[in-house]
Amino acid sequence: MLRRQEKEFIRKNCRGVLSTFRKNGAMQLSIVSVGAFKDGVAFSTVLKRSKLVNLNRNSSCSLLISTDDWSTYIVLEGRADILSNINTGPDELKEALRGIYREILGEHPNWHEYDRAMIKDERAVVVVQPLHVYGTFN
Repeated sequence: MLRRQEKEFIRKNCRGVLSTFRKNGAMQLSIVSVGAFKDGVAFSTVLKRSKLVNLNRNSSCSLLISTDDWSTYIVLEGRADILSNINTGPDELKEALRGIYREILGEHPNWHEYDRAMIKDERAVVVVQPLHVYGTFN
């Protein structure tokens, strides 16, 4: 669970680098835009991306979130929960996708258009649940 000051840092900084494990055990890094979400940090991605394939196989991951100049950062080590059209009801998935968008960019000018695009793109939500948090954000 994130503390208040950690959530505040994440709300001000949405650029992140996610590390996942490939099938052969090697690391894969992915650039993601993130937002504080419930007890963790979330981003959306499409179902066929390597990061999601990797997380479905092994939910262990790390997520670095940094200021624009990389001088201050926070790292979350933990596991990923995946919400997709495979395991999540359509209303819950829609609200999760909207919630992440709001955290990163604010209100969308046309939520119905946004919802249609998320369905067409087969978007999923990845929520990183931190087990260990560290960094220079304090």
